[in-house]
Amino acid sequence: MRAGLLATVLLGGCATSQVFVPPEQASALQRTYAGDERFLKLSFHATPFFGDATKKLLSPISPDQLRLLTNPDGSPVNPGPSERIFPPGTPVRILKLEFPTSWAMSERVLYTPRSLAWVYLDVANTPKQSPPSILVLRPGLKDENEVRSEIDRYLSKENPKAVLDGFSEAVRAAVLEKKAVPDMSAEALEMAWGYPERKKYELEGSAKKETWFYADGRKQVVLLDGKVTELR
Repeated sequence: MRAGLLATVLLGGCATSQVFVPPEQASALQRTYAGDERFLKLSFHATPFFGDATKKLLSPISPDQLRLLTNPDGSPVNPGPSERIFPPGTPVRILKLEFPTSWAMSERVLYTPRSLAWVYLDVANTPKQSPPSILVLRPGLKDENEVRSEIDRYLSKENPKAVLDGFSEAVRAAVLEKKAVPDMSAEALEMAWGYPERKKYELEGSAKKETWFYADGRKQVVLLDGKVTELR
């Protein structure tokens, strides 16, 4: 998850919207996305939705690494254990895009990331009576273009299954289990672990060296010329 995705919400405090999309653009986006058919672009964990039992959370980040909510002491709030993993290419239907208006925030359960925009999803291969799954968008969204770009990062119009099928059997299995393994490509690593918080670029001889940082830098992956060579 990028650094910009780290949202600090003090439990028990007054929530203030962290989304700044003009109301007329927000309304147009809600109409555009309602009923839109997409595919998961990455492997996603499905977890409980913090304090709201009527929803599930979809996140490419492991629940113990999420920073959507923090306690007053600064420690992260774990939404709950991963219940299953949805692979890239899983069909989803957008039920609605909900912005954190004053009314919406007042209706949301207190111990949730209620100051952010939520995408309600109907995920394929789940029981009919399952609660909706929520994709939480990053804070700081300012206009419709940023919202569209953020949704496109996670929900693809094109099925990525063909890309997944093009990986070796070992790499494909790692992506489906949300694991990183040597020799996987940068694209496969993104599918497995999601987007890193930051990247460091260097040259090692004639090779391009990248270091991807996850979990506040506690997990690092080194790639040489686009292939994973080291897991730290």
